[in-house]
Amino acid sequence: MRVPKLITPWRSIAAGFLINGVLFGTWAGHIASVKDQFSLTDPDLSNLLLLLGLGALLSFRFAGRLCDSMGAPRITRAAACALLVATVFLGFAQTVQQLGLSLFLFGMCHGLLDVAINNWGSEVEKHMRRSVMSSFHAMFSLGAGLGAAKGYVAAVYDVRTNIDFLITAVLTGGILGPFLLLDWQSTVLKNVKGAAELAFPRGALLLVGLIAFASGLGEGMAAHWGSVHLKEVIKTTEQDAILGYVGFCAAMVIMRLTVDSLVTRLGPVMVTRLSGVSATCGISLILLGFSGPFVSLVGFMLMGVGYAAIMPLAFKWAATYPLVPPGQAIATVATFAYGAMALGPPAIGALSRHFGFFIVGIFAMLVAVLAPALDHK
Repeated sequence: MRVPKLITPWRSIAAGFLINGVLFGTWAGHIASVKDQFSLTDPDLSNLLLLLGLGALLSFRFAGRLCDSMGAPRITRAAACALLVATVFLGFAQTVQQLGLSLFLFGMCHGLLDVAINNWGSEVEKHMRRSVMSSFHAMFSLGAGLGAAKGYVAAVYDVRTNIDFLITAVLTGGILGPFLLLDWQSTVLKNVKGAAELAFPRGALLLVGLIAFASGLGEGMAAHWGSVHLKEVIKTTEQDAILGYVGFCAAMVIMRLTVDSLVTRLGPVMVTRLSGVSATCGISLILLGFSGPFVSLVGFMLMGVGYAAIMPLAFKWAATYPLVPPGQAIATVATFAYGAMALGPPAIGALSRHFGFFIVGIFAMLVAVLAPALDHK
């Protein structure tokens, strides 16, 4: 009897997305408790989140070129190792200054891994000759949901933050890390040493970048302010406040596992339009959810359904954009998406979380308007 191969191309990419998701979700699940631990005000937390975003943006400056010149698998492995170490540092931060530095490094490693694994994932998708990018992104959402849910368990059993972060890094690296050792001949481009790190966004690339920006803004708002909003506005417990992001991620996982078939039947434009409508409805429920946590939880789940397809479609579009090398195009879209995810919530959340969700809703409606840009024709 033939024994199936354990490490396959799909499983390798899925593992990379899972690593990134679990570690990011672990941080997201602890934001409310970290806010209390360091006695942070909303502006203080916004400034710290800004450092995370700046680290991610800095990595985007060179991530695409590194993948094009050295191969996405090599950069993926290096970034994954660095992110595991950064997660441990983040958990053991003792002062606000140490927390800020750790978040900056965490953001840089997170951004580098994201660009690299999306590059590698686009190569695997071409190799498999079928649409699988959404299933890869589902693994990120699954990992983020598991990381946040683990934070819920840690809060219930009063597990110290540094212990939770350390155990998470060790188990995640030990279980998923070996899957990144797949023997893969990556696409390497010559003569990219002097090329720009990012492609100048214009035309269709700019419009797709704006779609990714809107999606990243919504995902970032749910991750960074969702639990704080539920705890301080809806008046839930610290443990229950985490469930909003868990529900958001669960909805994204379910949706992303079905997106590829939906795109095959309806096309990327229609799926994107429907996604914008769902996200707008979810945000509306959150803004009107003062009557209780259930309405807000439904709102977060509708947000998850709405944003599930947008990022995979944007990255897939960038990987096949004929006018720009794939690494640079993906890095450019990632700059819009994760720049908004990391920098948007600190900027608008510092002013007013309620106003922030309103702004996110406006951008969700913009997704439906700009949806035709995702058609290569």
